[in-house]
Parts: sequence; C-alpha cells; structure tokens
Amino acid sequence: MLVWGKKWGWMELAGAAFAVGIVLAAILKMEFLLRIWKHYTSYADAELWVDITVLQAAVHGGAVCLDGSPPAYHWHPGTGSGSRNWIVFLEGGAWCSDHASCAQRARTSFGSSDLMDRQTLFLGILSNSAQENPDFYNWNRVKVKYCDGASFAGNVNTTVTVAFDSDSQQALGLMYRGEKIWKAVVSDLLSKGMSNAEMALLGGCSAGGLAATLHCSSFKELLPRTTYVKCVSDGGYFLDAKDIAGNFSFRSFFKDVVDIHNARENLPEACVAEHDAQCFFPQYVAPHIHVPIFFVNPAYDVWQIQNIFIPDAADPDRKWTTCKYNPYVCSQDQLSVLQGFRTEFLKAVEYVRGVDQSGLFIDSCFSHCQLEGLTWNTNTIGNKTIREAFGDWYFARGGSSWKSIDCPYPCNPTCIKWTSWRH
Repeated sequence: MLVWGKKWGWMELAGAAFAVGIVLAAILKMEFLLRIWKHYTSYADAELWVDITVLQAAVHGGAVCLDGSPPAYHWHPGTGSGSRNWIVFLEGGAWCSDHASCAQRARTSFGSSDLMDRQTLFLGILSNSAQENPDFYNWNRVKVKYCDGASFAGNVNTTVTVAFDSDSQQALGLMYRGEKIWKAVVSDLLSKGMSNAEMALLGGCSAGGLAATLHCSSFKELLPRTTYVKCVSDGGYFLDAKDIAGNFSFRSFFKDVVDIHNARENLPEACVAEHDAQCFFPQYVAPHIHVPIFFVNPAYDVWQIQNIFIPDAADPDRKWTTCKYNPYVCSQDQLSVLQGFRTEFLKAVEYVRGVDQSGLFIDSCFSHCQLEGLTWNTNTIGNKTIREAFGDWYFARGGSSWKSIDCPYPCNPTCIKWTSWRH
C-alpha cells in the first residue's frame, strides 16, 4: 500500500478510495432497491383479493355502522396446518370527535358498509404467500372493516339525530356502536370455526392498532381457555405529548372522542379512575393489559408528527408545512425538534420495555403502519425484518427478550423513502 501511495501520490490514492466508496454505496443501495422490487413483484404476481362479508343479522342486535348499515369484514379461510389458527386484524382510519365530523364520516366507507369496497387486497401479515408471510400464510386471516369512528369502543344505545340532510330531505341519525360491532364480528367468527382455535392473534393498524390494544384482554376472554392468544398494534401507539406550541391538543381531541361515543365503559376501570379519558392513549392503558402484546411503531410516526406534534393550530405561520409532509426536506433545526419527539416516544414505551412477555419494534423510519405491504419484509432493525422479529416473539423463538429499538434517524438504510406523507 505504501509503494502504491508513493507511485500514485497520496491525493490520487485518496481520490481513488473515495471513488471506490461511492461505488460500494451505490451497490448497497441497488441491492436494497432490488430487494424492494423483488417483494413488489412477488406481491403483484400473487395478489389476493378477498370478498367482503356483510353481517346483516347483526343489525337486529344493534351492531351497526355510524349510518345504521351492518358491519362487515373480509375473511380468507386457513388451510392445512393453519386451519385452526386465526388472525383478526382491525382496519384503521382515525376517529370522529363530534356530531358534525361523524356525520361527514357516515357518508364514507369509514361510516357505512354500503360504501365499502366489495373486495380488499391482503398483503404483508395477511398475505397467503409462504415466501412473504411464512409464519401466518395458511392461517384464517380476517380484516374487520372500521365504520364506527372510535376504535370499536363506542357504546351509545340510542340514535343521535344531528341535522337535516338536504340531499335526502331527511333527518340524519348517527349510531355510535363500535363495541357492539366488535362483539358481533367476534361472535360470527366463533361460529365459523374460531371457537376451536388453537392459536389466535388480534391486531390492527393505526386506529385499528389502538382498538387491538383496547380489546386485547376481551379477545382472550371470548376464546377458549386453551387458545394461545397474543396481540399486536401496528402504528397504534398514539402519544399523549405536547405539540410544538406547548399544548396537549390531542389530549382534548381524544377526550371528545371518548365523550361523544360513551367509550369510558369499554376502558379499564382502574385506568379510568386514575387517568379518565386519557386511557384512550396506549401509554396509560398498557399496564392494564394482561395478555402479551407487541407494538410495531416508527419513532418518527408521520401521522403523529402531522396531527399530534405539529397540528395546523400549533403552526399558524405554516413554517412546518413542507417539513411535516416531506420530512426528507426538513432543515437541521427541524430535524433536531423531531428528534425530541422520538425521545418522548421512547419515554412513553418505557413501561412496555419492562414487561417480559411484551414486544417492541421501534424503527427510525418516517412511516406509520408497517405490517401490511412492503415494509413487513424490508424495514429492519439489526439483522431482523419486522416479519422476522414479530414471528420470533409470537412463537417465542430465540430467547426471552423481544424489544428492538432503532438508533436515531438517519441511521437505518432499510427504511423506504416515500416522497410525500400527506394524509
């Protein structure tokens, strides 16, 4: 090496080394992009579209969407060794916190089964591909549609008349029945074979991930005592934190959701006694869950950055608008503030880190839900993807601690870089 250095000159040698480094970096990036492309094409080649099941009979028991239409789900039956195992996955889609926003929601697929797609695509943890989903591909996999606006926790028995609908020339009635929907769906699945389940998993994305957290204990209670039960929340660990203006603005939003949907009755009594409506936040309800639960969440959850940490009301001059919808163009000062959000997030999961049977996968990606789609097999901490880390936890493989906390952004090259996160 010294001889080469003398022959070329140290400046030339340094330039050559830099060029080699650039080439190696390009190769590594290309390998990662090829890995993403491989997963994309494998999904495209074996798409699984699953028909909707509408529970017409549930209407008689009061289990209805916001507009009074029946609840619904998509079910792909299990086969072979997975025929007696079940995944029940709850759809996400935010919340409505007053009659006006719930009335608007009732006119969408998140408030009416009449407006839902008749088929949905099963990906990631719901895929039937043994390559993409080796642990759960042949299980019964169910995706429950979300149409109540309160993470399946509402409990108002009367119909709330809110306004006169000029289009239909009728008064608009709203029904806050999320808890009844939850029980009706589980009851129907029990009648279709889940009553004989050997293994079961309750999960959900975003508001559905919060619902899986809130219903984790009751899910176990509704199944046979011999069933092996665990839960997973994907992008559902919503933070009770101050926004950039120093206000707990989302705390008041969640309180409005709990109030209008009468959801306190479906929150742990001991938690409510201490924290009241804040028990809608996972960090307060987690100590009251006695079933093993796994939280998959980015430390830089883009939905939370946009709605909890930097809501529009906290940024009247719109200095954060570009950054919060495309974090890759944030200034260094803005990234430093976002690192503070990560710090608060890690504090909020501290209790979970101390529970032996619980699991965590907290990566440093700008993302939200990650169990359905490419990120299931691409986002990595250490040498394990989400799929591998979660599977090891669920089946208790490879040790007794399943807590993965990523280093701060931008350390993780496996994160998929989306060009925009506008919701």
